Amino acid sequence: MSIATKSDRLELLLTPEQKAAIEQAAALSGRSVTDFSVPVLVREASEVIRVDREPNLAKRSWDAFNKILDQPAKPVSGLADLLSRPSVFSD
Repeated sequence: MSIATKSDRLELLLTPEQKAAIEQAAALSGRSVTDFSVPVLVREASEVIRVDREPNLAKRSWDAFNKILDQPAKPVSGLADLLSRPSVFSD
């Protein structure tokens, strides 16, 4: 397992109270401010990204979408012929 090289910086402006709370929490957990803060920031960022990428449909629309997916596939004229031809991407 390789360890990623850390080279980028992120600067934050905090109130004195925020900074003190973060420093105290890091010290209590036996970690540096960076080791304490980065996992929390990455976890929150991942959650925001996940929520943004989720389909955001009303229940009625979601149910209609799933109903369509549950229907049997319809034959597409010429598809079987197309799939039986050699690929244009291979030699």
